[in-house]
Amino acid sequence: MSETSALQTEASENTPHLTLDDVRAAAKRIAGSVVHTPTHHSKTLSEITGANVWLKFENLQFTAAYKERGALNKLLLLTEEQRKRGVIAASAGNHSQGLSYHGTRLGVPVTIVMPRTTPMVKVMQTEQVGGKVVLEGESFDEAYEHALSMEKQLGLTFVHPFDDPDVAAGQGTVALEMLEDAPEIDMLAIPIGGGGLLSGMGTAARALKPDIGLIGVQAQLYPSMYAKLSGEDLPSGGDTLAEGIAVKQPGEFTSKVLKDLVDEIVLVDEETLERALALLLQIEKTVVEGAGAAGLAAVLAHPEKFAGRNVGLVLCGGNIDTRLLANVLLRDLARSGRLARLRIHLQDRPGSLFKVMHEFDAHHVNILEIYHQRIFTNLPAKGLVTDIECEARDREQLESLIDALRTQGYSVSQVELN
Repeated sequence: MSETSALQTEASENTPHLTLDDVRAAAKRIAGSVVHTPTHHSKTLSEITGANVWLKFENLQFTAAYKERGALNKLLLLTEEQRKRGVIAASAGNHSQGLSYHGTRLGVPVTIVMPRTTPMVKVMQTEQVGGKVVLEGESFDEAYEHALSMEKQLGLTFVHPFDDPDVAAGQGTVALEMLEDAPEIDMLAIPIGGGGLLSGMGTAARALKPDIGLIGVQAQLYPSMYAKLSGEDLPSGGDTLAEGIAVKQPGEFTSKVLKDLVDEIVLVDEETLERALALLLQIEKTVVEGAGAAGLAAVLAHPEKFAGRNVGLVLCGGNIDTRLLANVLLRDLARSGRLARLRIHLQDRPGSLFKVMHEFDAHHVNILEIYHQRIFTNLPAKGLVTDIECEARDREQLESLIDALRTQGYSVSQVELN
């Protein structure tokens, strides 16, 4: 082989095989079987952020996530023999539901391997849409290895949640719909876990609009793709609200695609993710999971990058535990000053609490709960600590109450969120 041929072969091997034609073909393939979700301009979020914000409501898919697109495209490309044998995946999230739903609809047996630690609600959701769940291993990595083992033993086809050109092409159909419905969009902020969504969307968007801005968004606790592309060694792990993009090892295929495609990857912290999720519910009246709020979190955290741009955000999923959602909303109220826990030192004598209550009444602050502590305190035996959970109109009203209590000689502190 000549030196020129060798270089061409090497270049071919290093060039990711994903094109606009692949994405367009996927769009034709899956048309009518997934929801063409709406893309709407958000006037209020635009005013808050300083960007012109457009939202793509992928949380309105049947399984409440965009993952259906890539899973279906992959299923439709299988041979008849592969369909008969069935497919397998390792996933405890939206990929498992999307693959199970469309596999069952097409008559393709679907096996999903999940760690034994997977919450039962996720197991049930997958089984309800037709998937057969196998619980194996204590971690995702162990479940993944078991799935690969089953693939070989049973002759199944493994469907990767992101590191697959056919899956990424299916995810790219989100960009086709967004730019068709809102052609003024000139920047996309797209969540990254393994990189399948951004690889597909970015490939399509860049081909259609070469000057479009492409920003990837990762949770600060899981900066795996950021670290891989920047060459940094960063820790990855922890309890993130954005569990859908909590990936420790990004895809090899997707990394190659994104290396020359994405303009920048930004990181968002947990507090900003919580704020974004709460804003979407309060303003847009739509429920998203943590990963679904990542795009808005990026705009909130880095307003200078998006100011004045027509920014498209993908609400990529809406599967969130209701108790977790409640916690996020209550924490947001606390950060905004509408909910608070005030710690007040009192003398343990008749009428002490009544006098404090009078101030709450005078300032129209609603009391939710009262907690007395006489034993586990460093105060003198005749002293006590009272924690009062309360609800105010806003932070200004709360601060007015605190100032009034301190003026009357009370020691008052606010119990802050960690």
